[in-house]
Parts: sequence; C-alpha cells; structure tokens
Amino acid sequence: MKDQSEPRIVGFACNWCSYAGADLAGVSKMQYPPNIRMIRVMCSGRVSAGLILDAFEKGADGVFVSGCHIGDCHYGFGNRYAQAQVEKAKRLIDMLGIEKERLELVWVSATEAERFAQAVTEFVERIRKLGKSKSG
Repeated sequence: MKDQSEPRIVGFACNWCSYAGADLAGVSKMQYPPNIRMIRVMCSGRVSAGLILDAFEKGADGVFVSGCHIGDCHYGFGNRYAQAQVEKAKRLIDMLGIEKERLELVWVSATEAERFAQAVTEFVERIRKLGKSKSG
C-alpha cells in the first residue's frame, strides 16, 4: 500500500535547461526523492500564478518551479516572468493560509544535474517537515 504521509509535489521545468538537467540527473543515476512529478513546459515563463494555485487546489503539498538561469532564457525574458509569477503566487497562497515555503523557484541549467537533484531533495525534506498541505 502506498504511504499516504509522503508529500505530493508538482514540478514545472523548462524544456531547454531544467528538464534537461533533470534528465541528466536521471541518466547519471543521481538519487533524489521520487515524490516530485515533473511537468515539462517550453519555458518557465509559461508557469502562471494561476497554474501554481491550481496545483495546490488539486492536492499538491508543494510546487517546484525550475527554469534557465537569469540571462540564459531561450526566449529572452521568460525566467524573469516566471520569477514575477512565483512571487505573485507566494503572496496569494499566503493569503489563503498556505505556507509560502511550499513554493520554490530554482534556476538549473542543462549541465547542472547535481544541482537539480540537491534542490529537489532539499525541497522534499522541507515539505516533509511542514506536513500535508491543508489546501486540497
């Protein structure tokens, strides 16, 4: 039987950098918790505050957004837009009584598999300590 106490985390990763970094972590057999369900988006700038809120509404205990480093976005400014949307979502979830620590934004390039695995591991541990979200 599946352990219901394990946190459910939704991850959004840009196609060009972060998803490639996650893929490299997998091919390199780097260990990180399997709690995260990655969704590939063409650009982290496609992740709106509404999409983040929707993930929480549907039962996510945490939301992890990852994109290209600032200045490296393949679409020019998508990661800056993502940064603004994550900040907006943090304000909104705080008003809804959801801890802002349940939302993380991390910049990961295609060659940073170790950084990706470490960021996911640290985030999952933080969410475990916070416990289940009251949002869903």
